[in-house]
Amino acid sequence: MAAAGGGRWYRGMSADNVKGLVLALSSSLFIGASFIIKKKGLKKAASSSSGVRAGVGGYSYLYEPLWWVGMITMVVGEVANFAAYAFAPAILVTPLGALSIIISAVLAHVMLREKLHIFGILGCVLCVVGSTTIVLHAPPERQIESVTEVWGLATEPAFVCYVAVVLALVVVLLFKFVPLYGQTHVMVYIGVCSLVGSVSVMSVKALGIALKLTFSGTNQLVYPQTWAFTMVVITCIITQMNYLNKALDTFNTAVVSPIYYTMFTSLTILASVIMFKV
Repeated sequence: MAAAGGGRWYRGMSADNVKGLVLALSSSLFIGASFIIKKKGLKKAASSSSGVRAGVGGYSYLYEPLWWVGMITMVVGEVANFAAYAFAPAILVTPLGALSIIISAVLAHVMLREKLHIFGILGCVLCVVGSTTIVLHAPPERQIESVTEVWGLATEPAFVCYVAVVLALVVVLLFKFVPLYGQTHVMVYIGVCSLVGSVSVMSVKALGIALKLTFSGTNQLVYPQTWAFTMVVITCIITQMNYLNKALDTFNTAVVSPIYYTMFTSLTILASVIMFKV
């Protein structure tokens, strides 16, 4: 009975959703570990006599091999995450980032000596419960036949308004709040990362669909929309990495990871609902 009951959720998911689930879980393992490795690299770079901290605009961490190890680990995780979006809906893939929060919180406690208090443990448990609930009730993904169809969804008035609001908020944060409160309020850097990230996920989803269709024999690289989505992805990722490094260098990893996860996931689900109407 238990085996049969335990298998029902699996049989209820499409083969593509299962592939996306496995890739998303693998991604979380790598990304969770990368937070810690990058943090150690940032601390090591900042401790050098000529190092200027990332939190105050320095880039000395680019000369630190340990930071690059963390960066490569994150890239591996993001590649798996990218592939997951090609197979499963964003509303299923994104919440599974909760696993990366748990991994980074545990590793931060062990490797960085950052204390994980009872409320942190409770938060990790709630993340798992929430993610599991969303995974079990994830809606089926609508069938996309070409990248132009995704472009049509991305240029509908509702999603265009969402992107406009995101851009306006990011500009306000960058020019008004970052200079004044970036070093004292974690929500400033994380707000930039999360807002930009919600747009990047939608573009990654579109690019993943384009590549999936291309590898299936329907070439999507001939469409200018594919390259437009690629440029959006590159711009968003560079912005996210820059301000995530500032957040990690300035604040406790056990604080940055869960706040980033919560804001990023919430905004991504909102963007997904608006764009794909799931």
